[in-house]
Amino acid sequence: MILPFLMIKDKVKEKAVPEVVPEIEVDCPILIEVKGVKEKIPLETYVLGVVAAEMPITFHEEALKAQSIAARTYVLRETDYGSKSIDKTVQKQVYVGPEERKKRWGDSFKDYEDKLQRVVASTEGEIIVYQDQLITAMFFSTSNGQTESAENYSGYAIPYLVSVPSQKEEEYSKKVQQTFEFSHKEWADAFKIKWSNNIVGNVKIAHTDSNRVKTIEMNGKSWTGREVRTLLGLPSTDFEIAFQNDKVIVETTGYGHGVGMSQYGAEVLANDSKKAHDILLHYYTGTKIKSFSPCLKSP
Repeated sequence: MILPFLMIKDKVKEKAVPEVVPEIEVDCPILIEVKGVKEKIPLETYVLGVVAAEMPITFHEEALKAQSIAARTYVLRETDYGSKSIDKTVQKQVYVGPEERKKRWGDSFKDYEDKLQRVVASTEGEIIVYQDQLITAMFFSTSNGQTESAENYSGYAIPYLVSVPSQKEEEYSKKVQQTFEFSHKEWADAFKIKWSNNIVGNVKIAHTDSNRVKTIEMNGKSWTGREVRTLLGLPSTDFEIAFQNDKVIVETTGYGHGVGMSQYGAEVLANDSKKAHDILLHYYTGTKIKSFSPCLKSP
């Protein structure tokens, strides 16, 4: 995956009428309609394509299992158990079919495909619930040592999306620390302001409790950390700014929005002998892993 990272809408809201996980004994297929894909895709086949796109297949199997369960949970909630379509973009979940996997994996296709099939099959039907409701299973690439809460991210508090530790990811990811340079003109153009030396020393930055930028004030104007990330094309809202004579240096920590499961954090925990369920319960506070056998009629 591109390490995938934003899989969610800008605003995270719980639905007024939550979806209760059905307790149905009859085994009926759920078909997922993916925008841009001609035929509807069986749920478990869809999960295969999401895991292949969203997490490196070289990851530990327990991390891949955690991704499988998160991906299944997300699509079931997002599509209301297959009754609505879903995009195959990073704003939702990226999906790649078998032909694309062959191109990506080349000579390693058979080994990687066998691993993928084995991992997803071992989690078949497993979902994440909070008080018997499907959760919004947000996930992202790389943490800054602490995940972000949904409340800090979007202004909407969600009890299972709170800040939790996610450390040692620098041992596995090259994207934890990155540096970006901007000329004074590039900086001013990004914010649609006029550059002046008065900017230096007068920038005010407020942080969330996970050390991500909440707001930045400059030239009498204010932007959220998320807005700055978009304007400058940064990988994370955890950043530090240094003004030099002819340029602005921005150092970032982490990759992605920071809410929910950190994928490299899952890899750290898996290599520390944690099982998939333990990984998920760490990142989604107060949730449970449940198996289900839904019976929904295809349109």
